[in-house]
Amino acid sequence: MPFGFIASAVRQGFAPLAQTLRDAFEKLVELPRNIKQALLLVLDMVFVCLSMWSAVALRLGHTNFQTDPIEYVCAAITVVISALIFLRLGLYRAVIRFMGQQAIWAILKGVSYSALVLGSTIFFTQAEVPRSLPFLYWALAMCLIGGSRLIVRAYYQTKLRSRTEKVLIYGAGESGRQLLTALHHGDQYRVVAFVDDDTRLQHSIINGLQVAAPENMETLVHAHGITQVLLALPSASPLRRREIIDSLVGLPVYVRTVPRIHELLGGTVDATTIKDIELDELLGRDPVPPRRDLLDACIGGKVVVVTGAGGSIGSELCRQILQSRPRELILLDNSEYALYNIERELRDVLTETGATTELVSLLGSVQDEQRMERVYTTFGVQTVYHAAAYKHVPMVEYNVAEGVANNVFGTLYAATAAQRAGVETFVLVSSDKAVRPTNVMGASKRFAELILQALAARSPDTRFSMVRFGNVLGSSGSVVPLFREQIRAGGPVTVTHPDVSRYFMSITEAAQLVLQAGAMGTGGDVFVLDMGQPVHIVELARRMIRLSGYEAGRGGQVPNEIPIEFIGLRPGEKLHEELLLGSNVTGTGHPMIMRAEEEFLDYEALSSYLKQLRSYCDHIDSAGIKQVFHATISGFEEHQGLHDHIWNKQRSSGEFGASNVKELFPDKS
Repeated sequence: MPFGFIASAVRQGFAPLAQTLRDAFEKLVELPRNIKQALLLVLDMVFVCLSMWSAVALRLGHTNFQTDPIEYVCAAITVVISALIFLRLGLYRAVIRFMGQQAIWAILKGVSYSALVLGSTIFFTQAEVPRSLPFLYWALAMCLIGGSRLIVRAYYQTKLRSRTEKVLIYGAGESGRQLLTALHHGDQYRVVAFVDDDTRLQHSIINGLQVAAPENMETLVHAHGITQVLLALPSASPLRRREIIDSLVGLPVYVRTVPRIHELLGGTVDATTIKDIELDELLGRDPVPPRRDLLDACIGGKVVVVTGAGGSIGSELCRQILQSRPRELILLDNSEYALYNIERELRDVLTETGATTELVSLLGSVQDEQRMERVYTTFGVQTVYHAAAYKHVPMVEYNVAEGVANNVFGTLYAATAAQRAGVETFVLVSSDKAVRPTNVMGASKRFAELILQALAARSPDTRFSMVRFGNVLGSSGSVVPLFREQIRAGGPVTVTHPDVSRYFMSITEAAQLVLQAGAMGTGGDVFVLDMGQPVHIVELARRMIRLSGYEAGRGGQVPNEIPIEFIGLRPGEKLHEELLLGSNVTGTGHPMIMRAEEEFLDYEALSSYLKQLRSYCDHIDSAGIKQVFHATISGFEEHQGLHDHIWNKQRSSGEFGASNVKELFPDKS
């Protein structure tokens, strides 16, 4: 009969028995902890008795030996005292499946004390047993008591490995080793190997794991079914990190990272924290370190107001401002919840750092001119960063009058109140969508710029300036958090158009540059931030999908795929954004900040348009608002849609007739 057939029959015969034993073991594991501890104590005492009997049998070479009463006394004393010793050493407090070095040391001490007790009882009772008995007993008891625990631990580890994700750690340095130790104590990941660029470490063994070269990573991924790569490179340069991330884009793995060195030094995270790839690492650009002198110029020791303090940009401005130690930081927002969140966060920072900055939270709208002036005069405000605005393009298209009222008249009232109160510096946070805008939001931001340019020409005491930049990663409504949410849900990832592109910058870098640009202003300056090269949104989507361990496609073609779906441009959206109206641009001494020289209206001409715009906003007349923007803003002629919900509803119901556009603009149809 063939040997393979016999082996197969034996395996099939033992399979039901093995399954029965596994089921019984699982039922024992599910018992209450105190019952399991009692059963383990009883089992250990059985092992103690078995070890004593086996030691005598091994020494004599047979099992047919006579036992005297005194020997039973020795055994009983050893069992009782061993039980007390084991309890005292805490052998039953340790969870076997997570047993570590400390528990093994406790077993070693417990068995050694037990052997010492056995030897002492033999000596004092003069029992007729071999003198080598305690030594044989010690070895056998260690095998039974310690070995049984190691077998249970190995069983659990094998079971956990079958359910854990297999991962690679990229970086075999101190951070990588700390991460490996932390992962060993959990049951979510199983580390298969290290990968490192250092040729001196390659092919060596660290903590039982091989260190492979980066060029072998694809082979390792496919051979071991690896699902994640964890980057443990806190001190690597941004350029090197980007090169590594680029090399991983084509692999079917989810790429995550431990914090970078500046985050570790900040003390808010440790080397074992695992998180997604930083948003700015998706851009392929290196942020320029900020100039401390520019950051502090308008902030250090001064009273500073941030409008829209609870928003994405406003809250990051507050975080950066706090580092420059203003005398007083005033947070203004019309959202109670947003204001509460940023105030709580900043107070925690003040407590941790021991800074003496006074923090004031004020509810209010920038459209309330009286309240704005009262805030400025009451607190003696010296610097204002105006970030309060409605910024979502489609949302403003559907709420034209309210969007314009907030973005245009909120800026007007905040700025004129600052002028009357003698504020030293007023900085408007603007947008690249203000350049030749094809949407109401962009037009409203450009009109706000015109207001500040006009005020600057007649205001020697207050320096008005504006900072124009593109999209920031991670802000509310940003495409990156949306893509991540869609990828986690299994797709599809929605992109408006195959050719759409946008400028991107990290929210931290944008806030730092706003603060630095504000310190350079001389009056009426339009600062433009260097946003690098525009990013094609579909390529960003593909990159994020691949770094999450999936394939990007159109749906159904390949396994493990996240489809990309094109949904069309939304109302008011452009294919490509611009940062400059003209070509008259000069440097500022900062490599990331440029000064644009652009035409603007004087205050008297602008005032008449403001009156008309105010009337149209009050009457929710979208057509009239559009005509004002046509007359004042270069490039807005391309705007096509009028989507305001209220205006359209009024028109369809006949409640609102044709606007008075022809009376105000006889040359406009």
